[in-house]
Amino acid sequence: MFVILWRALNAWVALVTVATVVIYIAYTMLVTEWRIKFRRAMNEQDSRASTRAIDSLLNYETVKYFGNEEHEARRFDAAMRGYEQASVKSQTSLALLNVGQAVIISLGLSAVMLMTANGIVAGTLSIGTFVMANTYLMQLYQPLGFFGFVYREIKQSLIDMEKMFDLLSEDPHVADSPKANALEIKGGEISFDGVHFHYDNRRPILTGVSFRVPAGKTVAVVGPSGSGKSTLGRLLYRFYDVTGGAVRIDGQDIREVTQESLRACIGVVPQDTVLFNETIYYNIAYGKPNATPAEVEHAARMAHVHDFIMAMPDGYQTLVGERGLKLSGGEKQRVAIARTVIKDPAILLLDEATSALDSHTEREIQRNLREIAEGRTTLCIAHRLSTVVDADEILVLDGGTVVERGRHAALLAMNGRYAEMWRRQQESREDDGNLSAPVLVT
Repeated sequence: MFVILWRALNAWVALVTVATVVIYIAYTMLVTEWRIKFRRAMNEQDSRASTRAIDSLLNYETVKYFGNEEHEARRFDAAMRGYEQASVKSQTSLALLNVGQAVIISLGLSAVMLMTANGIVAGTLSIGTFVMANTYLMQLYQPLGFFGFVYREIKQSLIDMEKMFDLLSEDPHVADSPKANALEIKGGEISFDGVHFHYDNRRPILTGVSFRVPAGKTVAVVGPSGSGKSTLGRLLYRFYDVTGGAVRIDGQDIREVTQESLRACIGVVPQDTVLFNETIYYNIAYGKPNATPAEVEHAARMAHVHDFIMAMPDGYQTLVGERGLKLSGGEKQRVAIARTVIKDPAILLLDEATSALDSHTEREIQRNLREIAEGRTTLCIAHRLSTVVDADEILVLDGGTVVERGRHAALLAMNGRYAEMWRRQQESREDDGNLSAPVLVT
């Protein structure tokens, strides 16, 4: 276009056209880069408002317990005001960009038209030349405007995807080794060999823990809160890697096998059972998504939940609500047990599976757990000692180390830490029984 205008008109017209294009591109890039901070602030405020809304909805029971609906509404309104202000700044800067682009193009076009009009008045240019210059410039500025739009949208989209890029760039804390093979289960023996672990270098959690769970046997781990019991389960499932020592299954270091094969052979019944807002059938079949209805029913019978399900109007198609709120604690635990049964794992991890239940429900669930643990290697993490008296071995964990080990009777005879915990819990149960007796007020 520069060459054509130079040859057909003159060098000044060509230079004004080139200057307009250069100024337009420079203005577009500079203003677009300047307004990035407004778009980023708008995204952050939008994320903050969404987080507060989701947090309030997920914890709606707590909100209602304390009558804080208005408080949560005010928090959300404050977040939305921040989003509104950031959005206004983003749109205002966009308007400034669009107006500036239009002004630059209009000034350039006006200057060229004025120069060609003067040439017509002076008799050096014809009216046809004026029309040609106008047509060429309009054809030039149209794709130039499209360039400005595309550049702005690409930069804006990159900002919108910034958090996704940050997430994709994160390296996983636990990654499979390039040479990792699938775990080969022969019996399911678990061994912790001199395991050391910490979340923070300044606060060690486990220090030299060693024990073995023979294939098909049950080993229970007990101890005070903060002793590192639940950490054993996380290390076995390889949510974290040990900082010293090794965890092995059938002699294979779990860091040298794939996480998929490792987790496929372990079934977990957690303390806090989380159910999806779906049907009971879906939640049981979640342990084996391709399970047949017969397999789901068999798992439910094994967990002694089939009769309860069939007593409901919609049977297995009953919706459990968010986090299973339509079911009681014992019913949720039985569904969790059925979900684990249908997975048919070689290793069973019970992470304080009954500590949140009442004594009657706890005894029933314990019977269910003993049935499904039969013939499986079972690691039981417990707070209530009454739930582990039948274990093949009991480990007492304190301060990140195993301080006592043995069967229930032997540990009581030692009159050590375990015996002290046992007496304390028995006294607590007796006190609870006395408190539960009716009191006559006169």
